[in-house]
Amino acid sequence: MTADTHSVLSGLKPLSRLDHPREMIRQFTPNWFAATMGTGILALALPQVPGIGPLLKPIGEVLWFFNIALFALFAGLYGARWAMFGHEARRIFGHNTVSMFIGTIPMGLATIINGCLAFGIARFGNGIVPVAHILWWIDAAMSLACGVLIPYMMFTRHEHSLDGMTAVWLLPVVAAEVAGASGGLLAPHLADPHAQLVTLATSYVLWAYSVPVAFGILAILILRMALHKLPHESMAASSWLALGPIGTGALGMLVLGADAPAILAAHGLAGVGAVAQGIGVVAGLCLWGFGLWWLALATLITIRYWRAGVPFNLGWWGYTFPLGVYTVATFRLGTTLNLGFFGIVGTVLTIALAAMWLLVGAKTLAGAWRGNLFVSPCIATPN
Repeated sequence: MTADTHSVLSGLKPLSRLDHPREMIRQFTPNWFAATMGTGILALALPQVPGIGPLLKPIGEVLWFFNIALFALFAGLYGARWAMFGHEARRIFGHNTVSMFIGTIPMGLATIINGCLAFGIARFGNGIVPVAHILWWIDAAMSLACGVLIPYMMFTRHEHSLDGMTAVWLLPVVAAEVAGASGGLLAPHLADPHAQLVTLATSYVLWAYSVPVAFGILAILILRMALHKLPHESMAASSWLALGPIGTGALGMLVLGADAPAILAAHGLAGVGAVAQGIGVVAGLCLWGFGLWWLALATLITIRYWRAGVPFNLGWWGYTFPLGVYTVATFRLGTTLNLGFFGIVGTVLTIALAAMWLLVGAKTLAGAWRGNLFVSPCIATPN
């Protein structure tokens, strides 16, 4: 029994660190939705493990249902905060860091939408596809809004500096490419050819809306770390966030490229579809290589942080989703190129992802039970 879970199992009164239970609502922030991202991507990765994927699929399905409940809980708590403490909740838009985590809401929803395809069709039939389609359009709209409004506030309201920059700047921007990759998974399941084409085209736009901006931020982030070294230990997990847009970018190119030939051929654009497929494979492989560099770098940075001792916070969920989406992209490359190497690498990454999910999940459960994880910095720092 770990020290984190001991306080839960030993009967410690829940929310004992809060002055009043309603503080859980008052202090609730979008950071919690990062847990739905990490849980959702693990659920999607498990069935893709070569050889034992079918055996792991029931576990993935359970995680998908759990993730739906988790997302609903968090949405209810955050909605309650706006209803009960709206004057404080709106301060998030002026906070340099917490505002970035608004992007975790559509990204968490995207994992649920993808689960509708991976698990929902087999469980509930094709009737779930229109539901996933509606949710996807909602997710796309939220992602587009996050991708432009949060940067706009950065330019007009926030106070930022190069030495204070971290990879959390990526969160509102990356949401759109996550929606784009989800659209690539969704499009082939739609019955209407026109809807397929619209979803495919929109997904490419979402990818382009996000990836160039994300890579611009990555370039500045490398400069920032070279000039000012690593960020504070409280942002230790942020080193992994950069793997997110790289892995999602690769996955998006692969799934959209795979969709393109059949969908575009049905609309008299067979030649364009073949080109898109080729670009998808090459771009996906190149981005995967870039991700390999960042994976190695993030691992070294994490070892350095953990040797010094890093206190837990909700930011640790940043260890999960970026690794998870890179893992799913790895599996996709293996099936696209028919190369077993990627299956082996993906399996190793899935094991690491599952171990990290268990660790971070246990610490989150303990912190939520005690109540010490319910902290809203935008209240502590009025603006």
